[in-house]
Amino acid sequence: MRRLIGIILIAISAASFGTLAIFGRYAYNDGMNIYTVLFLRFGISASFMTVILLLRKEHFPRGRILAQLIGMGALGYVGQSFMYLTAINYASAGLVALLLYLYPFFVAILSTIFLHEKVTRIKIIALLLALFGTALTVGPVSGQLIGALMAITAAIIYSIYIIVGTNVMKHVTAVQSSTVIFASAGAVYGLLTLVNGAQFPATNSGWLAMLGIIIVSTIIPVVTFLAGLERIGPTNAAMLSTLEPIVTVLLAAWLFGDKLLPIVMIGGGLILVAVILLTRAELKNTAETQTPA
Repeated sequence: MRRLIGIILIAISAASFGTLAIFGRYAYNDGMNIYTVLFLRFGISASFMTVILLLRKEHFPRGRILAQLIGMGALGYVGQSFMYLTAINYASAGLVALLLYLYPFFVAILSTIFLHEKVTRIKIIALLLALFGTALTVGPVSGQLIGALMAITAAIIYSIYIIVGTNVMKHVTAVQSSTVIFASAGAVYGLLTLVNGAQFPATNSGWLAMLGIIIVSTIIPVVTFLAGLERIGPTNAAMLSTLEPIVTVLLAAWLFGDKLLPIVMIGGGLILVAVILLTRAELKNTAETQTPA
């Protein structure tokens, strides 16, 4: 049951993260810039999570765990998002998205080296299916080398974030960790907003888009991801997160009239097959470990 709950939590996280590009498009159309969006996103999320933390009577993390959480927010989230958003200026969004989704491979490698996690044949097959499916879904095209390198760097940073988070989540709750991560990321983007100038929403629609980014695309997915990560491990969490581009593509088709090409549907199907394979393997493994000898 513990692993099943973890799988469901990561699936919720991926689906919620998949809405970020949708809400982001509405926010940018309202005249906001990237630094203001990210400052409001993490700053308000941190305030909300602090209230939840106090209501639950949980203490703020301390010592080494606090330092690691600050690093996850100020370096991990900020570094990954900066590299990702900058890479889009030099390469197509499709290519950048595909290269970002190399992170399950990096997570699998790092987990094997540092966490001694076993990589099974099913995981390898699922990883390959998910990567190929993502390639078809996002439709990569050529771009400048610097854009590709930045996207790969974003994937590496996010992989390290997940590995560090795997250890951290053994010592804190998802609420404690999310609060510190949001606050540290918000502080960095607050400084960047001061330097580059703030551009707040001009209409109610813009503020509604920001509310969606904060609740649906930030608080829900980060909390559920960290909670799921602690239950099923980094490689499985990274793998299941490949559901995210499917959600983005489907929402874009529904809300903005983007065309759903057959190749995109095939790619989405491959990702779903990968997720099903991994889920079945995990549930089978759970059943075997719970069976009396």
